[in-house]
Amino acid sequence: MSSVIELQGIGKDYVMGDQVFSALQTVDLSIQQNEYVAIIGSSGSGKSTLMNILGCLDKPTRGQYLLRGRDVSRLSGNQQAAVRNTDIGFIFQSFNLLPRVSVLDNVMQPLIYQKIGFGKRKKMAISMLERVGLGDKLNNLPSAISGGQRQRVAIARALVTKPSLLLADEPTGNLDSSTTAEIMALFDELHAEGQTIVMVTHEPEIADHCFRQVRLKDGAVEFDRVKEPS
Repeated sequence: MSSVIELQGIGKDYVMGDQVFSALQTVDLSIQQNEYVAIIGSSGSGKSTLMNILGCLDKPTRGQYLLRGRDVSRLSGNQQAAVRNTDIGFIFQSFNLLPRVSVLDNVMQPLIYQKIGFGKRKKMAISMLERVGLGDKLNNLPSAISGGQRQRVAIARALVTKPSLLLADEPTGNLDSSTTAEIMALFDELHAEGQTIVMVTHEPEIADHCFRQVRLKDGAVEFDRVKEPS
């Protein structure tokens, strides 16, 4: 099984006046292809900082981050943006959809940056929306569909570029319990199909869906456990 993520001695410091705050201490972490990993921990544990580094939204102060064997730790902003568009799919708690364009246009958006022609990207977006059960909502605005459907649109948008890594940041935080169950069932299906998924969550029942749990405390890995087969 090939490695998707290799973190070696990753640390992140922030300067606050004359003080230096270490959001991450020294994190070593390896995630293989098709793993299903929950990053857990209390507020202030460093999990959001770690997610931003994994998603190439921020750079570590020290250490090395290899994504599919490529050192992305010190890339320029433009280079990081290119990596995000080709290798990483993001799913956020707040959906982050464009409110004034259709569901279909939202999912087509990432493909524009890959310079894929209109006909092909439309076909790819429709196929992915059908995959998440929204083939009948193509022309709806996000405001005209439910919260669970908006999260499905966000998942389709994240997957349409065929990323090697799917990052989900509290993806069910704004959903009711029944809709949460539907969305988690979809994540479970995606993992079963071979998708590598890393999910940040503070909810134990969400983390229990994942096959591995990495708990952070005070910017360091407190434990790293693989789920026992049931």
